[in-house]
Amino acid sequence: MKHLLKASIILLLLTTFFISPMNGQNLPDHINKAGITPAADSADRNNNFYDNTETYSLPCNDLEIAGEIENPGKVDFSKLQKHSVIVKETILKADGKDSFVGAYRYDGYSLFDILSDRILKKQNAAEFKPIIDLYVEIENDKGEKVIMSWGEIYYPNFLQNSIIATSVSRIVPSKSKDLWPLPMVSKLVIATDLITERNLSNPVKITVKSYHRSIPVNRDLTPLFSDEFKIFDNEKEVETITARPKNLRDQTVHTIFYGRGRGIHSTQPFTGVYLKDLLSPLLMTDKTNLQKCIVVLVGKDGYRSVYTCSEIMNRNDQSEVLLVPCEEEKDGGKFRIFPACDFFSDRAVKALSEIRIVH
Repeated sequence: MKHLLKASIILLLLTTFFISPMNGQNLPDHINKAGITPAADSADRNNNFYDNTETYSLPCNDLEIAGEIENPGKVDFSKLQKHSVIVKETILKADGKDSFVGAYRYDGYSLFDILSDRILKKQNAAEFKPIIDLYVEIENDKGEKVIMSWGEIYYPNFLQNSIIATSVSRIVPSKSKDLWPLPMVSKLVIATDLITERNLSNPVKITVKSYHRSIPVNRDLTPLFSDEFKIFDNEKEVETITARPKNLRDQTVHTIFYGRGRGIHSTQPFTGVYLKDLLSPLLMTDKTNLQKCIVVLVGKDGYRSVYTCSEIMNRNDQSEVLLVPCEEEKDGGKFRIFPACDFFSDRAVKALSEIRIVH
């Protein structure tokens, strides 16, 4: 009887320890009901800073895939591996200034994996077969939408950076012990964004799209050279660039320039100006643009690539998109685009002739 009583007391203490909210904080009902994973290294025994606090489950809706694909339908999460990302979430206030929300580790399913078995069926494939003009529209249960380029998902130097998070853990400062507010539901989390306005709560649908505007393609254009490039805000021409912008600093990026088709191109550095610096007077980094704006870069031969406003103007990894003046190159000049953020060179554009900001 004595041993049974002792065992009951130990069990009660262990149960209390593992289900009690951190530091006695009252948690939302949905998190209490979802349960707490008791695997936190609260004593900081290992070198992992990101497992020191409890992990909370986030209720997740069904996720539908639609758009320019042959096999639309719901995602079977049971077939997918979970990935983790770490983020310092910061949003914009009404006055345009940023406001820090908290630091978190999110666990969930990557868009890379979610979309991997969807067979593309581009509406404009007859005109332009490459997939670099694709983007996806992610929508939540309230009808709110954000945009990601196909290149953000499948071309980055480090994969699995965008996930549908189904659990979360705070990254708590060891001295201040700040307990950041916990999200209530599943969330799209994009780890490379500085201002995290694209972290969309309760995503329910992903729609694959290609850039809608028809652009003639001439792959036999010789020499491939453009004396200038024009910048359009939607369909309105707002500026023409004929020479290197003198008010912008030169930036040199060392790279291994490697294509998905032809492999190694060069190991030489690229020197130019950050595209975000060129576009900043024309493209505000407000909530709407960060969430919904794309930038289409077009070469003289009709080759084009799609980027989002956020991946050009709002990076936290300093892997910028470079505008490279190359007047001496009569084939591929006078301006080129080099994406330092990409593993492959496919979204690089030669003989740049247009930049189209599409809201």
